[in-house]
Amino acid sequence: TLMAERLEARMGDGEDGYLWDVQGWYGGDIDKFVIKSEGEGEFGGSVEDAEVQALWGHAIDPFFDIQAGVRLDIESETRSHLVLGVQGLAPYMWHVDAAAFLSDRGDLTARIEGEYDQKLTQRLILQPRAELELAAQDIAEREIGAGVTKFETGLRLRYEIAREFAPYVGVGYETKLGETRSMARAAGDDPDGLKLLLGLRAWF
Repeated sequence: TLMAERLEARMGDGEDGYLWDVQGWYGGDIDKFVIKSEGEGEFGGSVEDAEVQALWGHAIDPFFDIQAGVRLDIESETRSHLVLGVQGLAPYMWHVDAAAFLSDRGDLTARIEGEYDQKLTQRLILQPRAELELAAQDIAEREIGAGVTKFETGLRLRYEIAREFAPYVGVGYETKLGETRSMARAAGDDPDGLKLLLGLRAWF
C-alpha cells in the first residue's frame, strides 16, 4: 500500500508553500517493510526540509507496531539517523505515530503525531491533527533549542470522492517553543504561523 496522507498547499503570512507526507508498506500483519517521506518548501523557492525513512515494522499487539530503521535528511543538509518508534491506533481511535531519532552527530530528537477521523457523513470527514517535536540538546546549526521545540495543529475537512481519493480544505497553526522560539526571534523569523490548507489525501 502507498498512502499520501497529506499533499497540500499552505497559504498565509505572505509565505505560500507546499508540504508532502507519504508512506508505503509491504508485508503482512506481523512484519512489514515501511518507507516514509515528509518535506516542505516554498513555491518558487527551494525545498526547505525533506526526509526519507526506511523501517522494519513488527506488530506488538493488535493495534500497534514497533518500528526501527534509518532516516536520511536530504534538505536542508544531509544527515542520517537511527529510528525507533511506534505507530498504531490508540484509545478513542486516535492514529498515533511517535519516534525517537539519534543522528550521526549524536543529536537526540523526537516527534509525536496524532490525528482523528470524525465522520460527519459517509463521505465528509473532519480530521483534527497535532504534532509535537522535542530535542534533548541544543542543535545550533539547525536553530533548535533543548526541550519542546515546536507544536503544530490543524483541522482538515475532506470529501471522499472515492475511498482512495479525497480532496480537503483546512487551517493549520504552528509555533516554535522554548529556546527554539528565542533562536527564531533572534534570527528575525516569526515563530508563529497560521495557514490556509488545500490538499489531497489518496492511497492505492
